[in-house]
Amino acid sequence: MLKNKKFAFYAIAFNVLGIVFMFMYSGLQNDHYNIITTFSAWSASQIQIGRTVGEFVCIALTFIYGTFFMKYGVRRTLIPCILLCALGCVGITAANGLAVYGGVGSFGLFSLSSFVLRCCCMCFQMAGFQLAANWFIKYRGRVLGIVTLGSPLFSVVGVGGMTSLIQNHWSGDYRFFYIGISAVLVIIAICTRFLLRDTPEEVGLYPDGADHAPLSEDHSDEIHMTVKQVLSEKRAWLLIVSYGAFQFIINCCMSSMAVRYISLGGPEVWIAATKWLSVGAILGIFMSYVFGWIDDKFGTVKASIALGLSELIPVCMLMFMPMGGNIPMEILWGFGVACMTGGVPTMHPASITYAYGRREYQSANRIIMAIQLIPSAFAAYLMAALIESGKGVLAYGICVVIIIIGLIATLMLRKIPDAMAADRAFAQKTAE
Repeated sequence: MLKNKKFAFYAIAFNVLGIVFMFMYSGLQNDHYNIITTFSAWSASQIQIGRTVGEFVCIALTFIYGTFFMKYGVRRTLIPCILLCALGCVGITAANGLAVYGGVGSFGLFSLSSFVLRCCCMCFQMAGFQLAANWFIKYRGRVLGIVTLGSPLFSVVGVGGMTSLIQNHWSGDYRFFYIGISAVLVIIAICTRFLLRDTPEEVGLYPDGADHAPLSEDHSDEIHMTVKQVLSEKRAWLLIVSYGAFQFIINCCMSSMAVRYISLGGPEVWIAATKWLSVGAILGIFMSYVFGWIDDKFGTVKASIALGLSELIPVCMLMFMPMGGNIPMEILWGFGVACMTGGVPTMHPASITYAYGRREYQSANRIIMAIQLIPSAFAAYLMAALIESGKGVLAYGICVVIIIIGLIATLMLRKIPDAMAADRAFAQKTAE
């Protein structure tokens, strides 16, 4: 791959920016609410209102973004969304609502800004997945494993690191954090404009830097599947249930970490636990790549089963965590979060590419992902409401049942053939 210098340039640029995309997506979708919950005067359920409304709108936006990718291109859709995210961060800064200032601020502006962030940050993930599907076949899993390490990385420097920094050096004022994020987002938009291209064919190349077009594609005029065609197939519904369940669990766990620990003894318990979140995330950050490697080496279904089982770790730790916290359980929780946040973003696009191939990836993804977002829209508010009412064990018990349902659907994917089998088999043969 790297022998082709022209391809290497675009591949390296995508891998670096891809990590940044996943870092920002993970942080702006879920994780940063743990920072706000820690230092805001508003309640956890209040904080989730704007985001929850955005979750419902994202159901439609998933289809819209996917359609725009096919019609106008990835970059032309992504760049405006990046800039709107920057504007949303500025809005959160202006809204204030900090506990250290008595909660004086504009809750309406905060909710609107949260809504904008949730609606636009999802384009980071969708664009990164689409570009990976366009540019890589042989190295699909490993490249996804590299770029998606940005998700658990936010757990290290985003949640754990920034919570400690805000607490110890900024006196509980998180506004500096959001101003910094908004500036970084503008830089990302500029880099996206000049360093990325939508497909290798756009610059006279082929996926993986190969010297021939993909063998598994018939090279006829591209025909995108309709909504009816996708929803009439078993493979779509198996993917909807399996990764819909796994994605729902991420939203449940990542949005409820702070409120769960606070319910077990106050903000001090949560702040103490964030260091183990950071340690666990550092130790487990390579799991993004490991899941990608398993996908390339042993197949998408086996990698997906391993992922579903790993999601039980953070859920069970939060479910049975005692009052005041427990260090061994917090370490396992931190590692489990890293597996979950690194594994799902890696395997979700890999599974859809496995079932539909490179050219029909977005035709299926825009529909499958939109349906998966329906239950996820309730996740954050549901968890906050249950935990605040003293039903934390029930909340995480529900999560365990949902993981089991996802695993059953994943096992049924074994009968679905790999759409890119010809290219992956050729790549394995030539590597021997």
